[in-house]
Amino acid sequence: MESLPIATPFVTAFLVAFVATPVVSKLAQALEVIDRPNERKVNRRENIPLLGGLAVALGFFVGLALTVVVFPDQAVYRGRLEGFLLGGLLILGMGAFDDRFSLGPKTKLAFEIAAAAIAIAYGFEVSHLRDPVTGAAWELPVWVIWLVSGFWIVGITNAMNLIDGLDGLCTGVGAIIGATLTIICWQGGQVLGVTVGLAFVGASLGFLPSNFPPGRIFLGDTGALFIGYVLALLSLEGYRQGSVLTFVVPILALAVPIIDVGLSVIRRLRRRSAVMQADRSHIHHKLLESEGTQRAAVLSLYFLTACFCVIALSFTKLQGFAAIGFLAAVLVLTIRLLRNLGFFAEGPPDARAGGEPS
Repeated sequence: MESLPIATPFVTAFLVAFVATPVVSKLAQALEVIDRPNERKVNRRENIPLLGGLAVALGFFVGLALTVVVFPDQAVYRGRLEGFLLGGLLILGMGAFDDRFSLGPKTKLAFEIAAAAIAIAYGFEVSHLRDPVTGAAWELPVWVIWLVSGFWIVGITNAMNLIDGLDGLCTGVGAIIGATLTIICWQGGQVLGVTVGLAFVGASLGFLPSNFPPGRIFLGDTGALFIGYVLALLSLEGYRQGSVLTFVVPILALAVPIIDVGLSVIRRLRRRSAVMQADRSHIHHKLLESEGTQRAAVLSLYFLTACFCVIALSFTKLQGFAAIGFLAAVLVLTIRLLRNLGFFAEGPPDARAGGEPS
């Protein structure tokens, strides 16, 4: 790990994403891939370009490519990088097509499952669990590996897309989570995870200045889905040394998008509406109501994400009953927080909802 060129993927990805963002913005406007405000969206400004995810992805891939070319001694992980490349390009292409022409949920899900299958085939999987008290390992059957790993990848990919409702939210939250997962990979000696994480965080931060409220360009599904896919694979890379509670670590790091998805499903089931039907009761909507401005709501969610990420990092040092006890405490405090924010209150379905806000 000492030979890992730490600065190269981060700096390269940051600079490429920063420079590429205005170019992508002009491209999106030329192709008329722009956000179209309506009554269900937070954004009310006209002609904000989408496709910002192309700038993030370009910085990410160039950062990884330059690292491999300049430092060939790290070639040991090149094969696994193909999983990021192939699956990421599939998600990226699908997202860009959706931003321009709009795809149906079933079609998008099919592409996401295909991208997940590519990742699993390259070794990004939940292959075992370990008893945190006794240390006994539980090897999972192949069909369970594919089912659990696929569910995780598709779930996290969509979770990041769902929170992409305020300017800079998905990008900043993704960067915070990405930095946390990179540290976890570094602690476990995962060279691939550290390299990928640094490139991802650099690319996200390079794009963030143009995306932070008031954003001049949006990620679109192109970027939100791509960010979710990279984080899903990065969390699985850090998991590879894991135990039962170590797998809780990436869950805690990704707690904000996971909680948002879980509450959305529960909320829609209680209202007896379609699970895929959107509403305006996501975490960012609640915080926007209480904070008053997009910038304040986004910064609050950055802080909440950072808190969960610090907790996640602390769990990498805990074992046995101490870890179980602290996990129970975190769950109780999280439920209390959500209750105080009013997420468990029964409310009428939002008649204006017709899809997820952008």
